[in-house]
Amino acid sequence: MDYRARVVDAELRRALASAGAIVIEGPKACGKTFTARQVAASELRVDTDPRVPPTIAVDPSLLLDGAPPQLLDEWQVQPSLWNHVRRAVDDRQQPGQFILTGSATPDDDAARHSGAGRFARIRMRPMSLLETGHSTGAVSLRALLAGDAIRTLGPDLALPVLIERVLTGGWPGLQGLGPHDASRAVRDYLATIQQVDVGRVAGPRRDPVKVGRVIAGIARNVATEASVVTLARDAAADGEHTERHTVSGYIDVLERLMVVEDQPAWSTHLRSSATLRKSPKRHFVDPSLAAAALRATPETLLADLNFFGLLFESLVIRDLRVYAQAADGAVSHYRDSTGLEVDVVVETGDGRWGAFEVKLGASQIDTAAAGLLRFRDRVDTSRVGEPSVLGVITPSGLGYRRPDGVSVLPIGALGP
Repeated sequence: MDYRARVVDAELRRALASAGAIVIEGPKACGKTFTARQVAASELRVDTDPRVPPTIAVDPSLLLDGAPPQLLDEWQVQPSLWNHVRRAVDDRQQPGQFILTGSATPDDDAARHSGAGRFARIRMRPMSLLETGHSTGAVSLRALLAGDAIRTLGPDLALPVLIERVLTGGWPGLQGLGPHDASRAVRDYLATIQQVDVGRVAGPRRDPVKVGRVIAGIARNVATEASVVTLARDAAADGEHTERHTVSGYIDVLERLMVVEDQPAWSTHLRSSATLRKSPKRHFVDPSLAAAALRATPETLLADLNFFGLLFESLVIRDLRVYAQAADGAVSHYRDSTGLEVDVVVETGDGRWGAFEVKLGASQIDTAAAGLLRFRDRVDTSRVGEPSVLGVITPSGLGYRRPDGVSVLPIGALGP
């Protein structure tokens, strides 16, 4: 299979030049191993190589003799490797020695060193529209956050195309499949998580049926600030009560498997007397997981455009997370006590920030722009500075800056 360039490629190359070991984390099947193989000189498959368990018991350092950079795939299956990699990095005093890939976060272990100063971490997600070839990348998020104006005519992403993108998702192995076949594959992916991976990571006492209900509950509330109480109510079967702490535990495991990635609330200073809400928005790492959990089809999504609008928002959040990471940025959302909300706030490490609304229809642009301007007036810009960009992200291919200063941004032209 030909390799499709990923946004994290540049981040990985930079990390190899400065850190002794790089940890690439992300959900299964998002392309971590394939990406790492593009730069690795040798590879050890920790989860499948039969030599690993006996060697771990005798002399783990023997496993680290591959040519650098050596790829240690699914390293978390043998968490003790971490300290041996750290020691090898200390001994060799050279950057770019190891690449560790993993699809689950191991339990915290007091015996495992933090790795500070030796390990660089890279988060990898399913492919963005740019990476799957459905965006031109002509509109750079980094440039927008630098204050650049937008003027572009990109491809219109029609509703059937967007639905196909949501159902297929950004999974490299599913590109080229039709939406029905891709949806079936994503349902199988969720079934494996529900029946195998959760128990492997958190112990066999986890109930696969309840895990499935929690996954479906998150899917029904995707891109909303649904509380754990709401999710517990959704996860309850007829006549059965599901404890809040049980649901919290399942969400924690799904986060450790990196299939759930909530969007935190933005914390800032306000000019007004409004107070900030702190609830995160619920998202899977890819909108196809929400669609698959509810067995959505092109027909059912066409019949429920309100729900599809939430899935489209979740797709945009996925892409913005990929692009923001390349700019050393983070993605959050805003809501205050008056009900004013903004779908996305992107803030970089050097203090630049921008705010975005996500709208499926062009008829909603004026309302979204007015909300962004009210939001700007409410933020205390004497403390956080003026926003570099206010934008409405739409499926339309026309990108421009309105007279009021709000930009209209086509998702089919957005890139890092």
